[in-house]
Amino acid sequence: MRKHKLLLSVFIFLFFPTFLLGQHTQIDHDLTEIMLRYNAVGLSVVVVKNNKIEYHKNYGYKNLETKTALGENDLFRIASISKSFTATSLMQLIADGRCKLDDDFGDLIGFPIRNPNYPGKKITLRMILSHTSSVNDKNGYFNLDVINPSKNPNWKDSYNLYEPGTQYQYCNLNFNMAGAVLEKLTNTRVDSYIVNHILKPLNLYGGYCIDSLDQKRLVSLYAFDEKGNPHEEPSAYNPRREELNQYILGYSTPVLSPTGGMKISALDLARYMMMHMNYGHSQEKNIITKKYAKIMQTAVNKESGYGLAIMNNAKIVHGVTLTGHTGSAYGLYSALFFNPKKKYGFIVITNGCNIPDSDDFNPLLKDCIGALYDAYIK
Repeated sequence: MRKHKLLLSVFIFLFFPTFLLGQHTQIDHDLTEIMLRYNAVGLSVVVVKNNKIEYHKNYGYKNLETKTALGENDLFRIASISKSFTATSLMQLIADGRCKLDDDFGDLIGFPIRNPNYPGKKITLRMILSHTSSVNDKNGYFNLDVINPSKNPNWKDSYNLYEPGTQYQYCNLNFNMAGAVLEKLTNTRVDSYIVNHILKPLNLYGGYCIDSLDQKRLVSLYAFDEKGNPHEEPSAYNPRREELNQYILGYSTPVLSPTGGMKISALDLARYMMMHMNYGHSQEKNIITKKYAKIMQTAVNKESGYGLAIMNNAKIVHGVTLTGHTGSAYGLYSALFFNPKKKYGFIVITNGCNIPDSDDFNPLLKDCIGALYDAYIK
């Protein structure tokens, strides 16, 4: 742990001499201090203000072993922020009349989705996208068979005891199932659909399929052990070629992880965020209609503040409600949050940091957003 902090300090001295010897900017000082506090490997931040990129900078390492600097075009696996791409795609289909938010999800996916404790209660697409479906991840979420009554004798374990629609519980299986429905409705693999209907129209580079991306741009991710030592998590970028060769639309979908598999740079993620900040419109392109963009940002469960793959959080910056999502997987932590009325927002991504286990908002992300808010928005 001490060795890693020493390396980070040396990196900052070598790659950011203006901070140490010249400009002494407050935000550089604040972000560097936050990185040292949580022993972060690398950090990429973006501030959007008045619908423009106001600030972007990378700190630390893309790869610890090679001491490669983190660059602006490098790609992170952003984890659960990916869910919003899946939900955005389904909003497009709803606007086209191919499905409805209150459709029976079982009808959409092709097998019964019914909580055995409430067999007469319909579980809807809206419930799936808002984590109010009563579905859980107890059986796992990398295979749709876990919740299919004809495939798994323990399918009932994938449901909570409460009535669907009455409570919130975050569940990754919800969005792998949602991705499967996207494939069934479009007859297109989920990664191809999102690239062609969201990324390309916005001139963004990224995707879910590793083999379709420039491998040299992938940022190594690091988890920390109990002693505070980082170790690389290469499985974050497994290509899954064998599974893709045998891919079945609407069934093999979790292989591509609609729930957490998007790879994209911090800058391009900020440009995607600007589309949601402007209620579906960006770069003279309408990705989704204003109506459905607002529905995504409106809490379904008031207590959690969670809408459709987008949440509202008043605890990141004191006295301010921000809208967006977080991500956490393989040691990476990411945050996308914005204010749609005042047209500002933040992207913060680290490829590894040493924080205590907690269900609360990641302290590094919170501290970075707070520092960026004070420096550029307050």
